[in-house]
Amino acid sequence: MLEDLLDQTFDTLRGALADTGPGPELADVGTLLEVGGGIARVGGLPRVGFEELVAFPEEVLGLAVNLDPDALGVMLLGHGDALLPGMRVRATGRQADTPVGEALIGRVIDATGRPLDGRGTPRTTERRAIERPAPAIMDRAPVSVPLETGLKAVDAMIPIGRGQRELIVGDRQTGKSTIAIDTIINQRGKDVICIYCAVGQRGTAIARAVETLRRNDAMAHSIVVTASGEDPPGLQFITPYAAMAMGEYFMDRGRDVLVVYDDLTRHARAYRELSLLLRRPPGREAYPGDIFYIHSRLLERATHLREERGGGSLTALPVVETQAQDISAYIPTNLISITDGQIYLSPTLFRKGLLPAVDIGRSVSRVGGKTQYPTYRRVAGDLRLAYTQFEELETFARFATRLDESTRRRIEHGRRVRRILRQPAGSPLRAAEQIAVLLAASEGLLDDVPVDDITEAEQRVRERVSEAHPQLCEDIDTGRSLDDEDWQALKETAAEAVSGLRRTG
Repeated sequence: MLEDLLDQTFDTLRGALADTGPGPELADVGTLLEVGGGIARVGGLPRVGFEELVAFPEEVLGLAVNLDPDALGVMLLGHGDALLPGMRVRATGRQADTPVGEALIGRVIDATGRPLDGRGTPRTTERRAIERPAPAIMDRAPVSVPLETGLKAVDAMIPIGRGQRELIVGDRQTGKSTIAIDTIINQRGKDVICIYCAVGQRGTAIARAVETLRRNDAMAHSIVVTASGEDPPGLQFITPYAAMAMGEYFMDRGRDVLVVYDDLTRHARAYRELSLLLRRPPGREAYPGDIFYIHSRLLERATHLREERGGGSLTALPVVETQAQDISAYIPTNLISITDGQIYLSPTLFRKGLLPAVDIGRSVSRVGGKTQYPTYRRVAGDLRLAYTQFEELETFARFATRLDESTRRRIEHGRRVRRILRQPAGSPLRAAEQIAVLLAASEGLLDDVPVDDITEAEQRVRERVSEAHPQLCEDIDTGRSLDDEDWQALKETAAEAVSGLRRTG
């Protein structure tokens, strides 16, 4: 009887022990020494590596960036208001990563995958490190396919190719974000995944951009990754790298991706703030010595892969802000040297209402000309030359009392070309409509149309050509070349469309 009682007792004890959780765990644990300003100093974690994640209480993560002998310098990826010196800090043993996958399309998230649109956590199945080596030179293919922005001034004068890095530069409030968002809107139906990365902007500006994308049905092919100016500088710093990692997931699967970084000026300022708080030696304009490297290692990951690697592409449109039109400042010149060209927006043109305020003379695309459709090359070359000459003549004409007939005609022609290049925000055009309007301008069909009627003339040309030549429009949209008869037909149709608006006598 005693043996039965002992057996029953041991069975109960075994069952109780079996229901207990796992035994003690071995973990690297350190102590929080000080915290403030978005950074922390942690002691007692000798095995933590560079850019490894550490976990603080209150579910706050940090990124180890200073590996000093006596302490770690950590940039916080969350708000550290509840953290106090003496708290325990745990090493996670993993690098900073972000969720990737199809489930992110149509969502607004931050760099850690936290949803910001009130729709619950995205159901992703994979995470990727935000830092990754750029593709090797032998894995890259030439940029050969255009990325159409839908803007006449860009597609005709400063074309962009898939896999290119084109900088958008200009003073504040000159329409830089508008060009980027219009480009995202124009990718509707073109099988291009778009990622809009907003860094350091006001929450209202981000909300306005998201609403614009939703209103134009662009969120169906877009991901918005944000870190507002109210977020910790550490989160602002990693956001562009997280957006790049999300884009690389699709590129590695043979898809075409567009990533907009709006903007890298604020990104650089966030890194400068962190570096100064971490007591790193300051350099020019108080930026740390590796300020060039943080952007070069990001943008070098944008490329067009060879067919053996899937043939995908990732196009980067970084935005940078200048002050008083000074494109020779530190951060703008760094980014100009990294990218394959720049679209410069002039505040002078913006104040005149010439939108988009693209300064054709100071903008360049070092790759996109090789990707431009033959139809664009036929009309854009003469148009750019005529526009550049017009700008010089218009400046000199201000000091002249009388102009000869030839000069007067060239100035009048240039004014109509300038008006034709105007385009309201949120209204990108298909290639065929652009070609029809640019052909009418380059052939002088609008020279006898009053400047105030150019917008109406453009509308008529677009509608008439689309109705009369649907097959030709399809050929232009798909990049096919046109023969002389096709060009003549387009020219005659455009002339007929504007005939009622021309001045007589």
